[in-house]
Amino acid sequence: MQSLFSENKRETPEAIKAEIQGEIPTWLQGILIRNGPGMHKIGDTVYNHWFDGLSLLHSFTFENGDVFYRSKYLRSDTYKHNIEANRIVVSEFGTMAYPDPCKNIFSKAFSYLAHAIPDFTDNCLINIIKYGENFYASSEVSYIRRIDPRSLDTLEKVDFANYVPLNLATSHPHYDGNGNTYNIGTSIAEKGKTKYLIVKVPTIKPDDKNACFKNCEIFCSIPCHSLLSPSYYHSFGISENYIIFLEQPFKLDILKMATAYFKGVNWASCLGWHPKEKTYIHIIDRKTQKVLPTKFCTDALVVYHHVNAYEENSHLVFDIIAYEDNSLYEMFYLTNMKLADNEFKKGKKFTFPQCRRFVIPLDIDKNTEISTNIVRIDGTRARAVKEQDGYVYCTPEVLFEGIELPRINYDYNGKKYRYIYASKVQWQPIPTKIIKCDIQNRSLLEWEEELCWPAEPVFVKAPDAKEEDDGVLLSSVVTSDAKKSSFLLVLDAKTFKELGRASVSADLHLDLHGMFIPEKELSTKI
Repeated sequence: MQSLFSENKRETPEAIKAEIQGEIPTWLQGILIRNGPGMHKIGDTVYNHWFDGLSLLHSFTFENGDVFYRSKYLRSDTYKHNIEANRIVVSEFGTMAYPDPCKNIFSKAFSYLAHAIPDFTDNCLINIIKYGENFYASSEVSYIRRIDPRSLDTLEKVDFANYVPLNLATSHPHYDGNGNTYNIGTSIAEKGKTKYLIVKVPTIKPDDKNACFKNCEIFCSIPCHSLLSPSYYHSFGISENYIIFLEQPFKLDILKMATAYFKGVNWASCLGWHPKEKTYIHIIDRKTQKVLPTKFCTDALVVYHHVNAYEENSHLVFDIIAYEDNSLYEMFYLTNMKLADNEFKKGKKFTFPQCRRFVIPLDIDKNTEISTNIVRIDGTRARAVKEQDGYVYCTPEVLFEGIELPRINYDYNGKKYRYIYASKVQWQPIPTKIIKCDIQNRSLLEWEEELCWPAEPVFVKAPDAKEEDDGVLLSSVVTSDAKKSSFLLVLDAKTFKELGRASVSADLHLDLHGMFIPEKELSTKI
């Protein structure tokens, strides 16, 4: 299994036609683009962590029942510097490189804490985001790289910080019905005034490709509870009228980060887990653009992925994938991933994810009794209790165990929904199953195949869809069976029966996230 993670992958820059088994729906027209680490060794140097590997984009293009595959490394500045030096010379989050030829952030004296934030890598290896009419490879810093979704060519680098004061930003934005994009990031401002900024990037179609960024607005500002230790976060939630941000006690120590280079430690070591602290639940009203005055909290947890959120009878319901601690990140250090299945169980424990549902009462009377459950909707075991300190303490309900990389029919984003499509996580550090979770009756449908490792499933709705699960699921599947080619899997989302697969004679890699771009959204202007 270790070779699935540590071996460098060969790119396939020219499109190759896949061999089809079964049938690919002819209505499926567009491109599935995925992003993830593909190069882990450069010269004699090796990245410490799987999430540090150089970004390798790959795509599956659907044309009238045929599928064409290609892959290209993101030609970031980081890629170019490393390849030219034939060694890792640009630091990543889990790997500090010495010497780093990039801008030395400590070359000048700094008077404000903001200058202690490093000039991060532009190795945008996590996801694909749409801003305006264009598509970008992204990670969790302010840099994004525009790409051509058809050719996978790397285009210009965009620094979000040139438009809004963000040092970090998520790779999981949200889109509204008008095509506007919402994202959240951390601003390490002057004199330690650290805050979280929710940013709205509008859809604009002039010739200026950066017009959407020039016209973006700070939608809401939320001060950090710990100004020198902002929360780590990977995503956030959104409903019709609210935005949900979880400020969790998994924190980035800014002072430690400022001296990491000199102390010879990586930036990941600057993340600290504080299990005795609260998780603060910030609810932002999308109409007023203000945080609700009621203070909500829950126990310490670590969340990477929100699933969905909606409103029902004056309550806000939101579902997340939660962990009891921060051990997931530790699992993906390459030294830990060398452990066999039984060694995982005997050695360091890694907590399993849970799909948890929170129910937040939005109308809370000032005279509400202390220690009384104020959740007033049926069919949930989630609780909310007002405490002496004025906070409303929220206890979630566990919907499902052991699932990650959740996706939904995005037409139901922010609305009451029924189905979650996800990956099943077992003792291996990568998923072995794709599952469909029915929230209404708590049932599961599963797909698995021996020696196959499926990526995050992506839902694509059918053109005549009437029900939430009318459509297909797409998943890039890497096989460790030497007698079998890796393939793109197409499942009927309703029945979970395989409709077809597109096998390719190429070096597919385990990826992280991506998106399906319908043919009508593919711009001809690059």
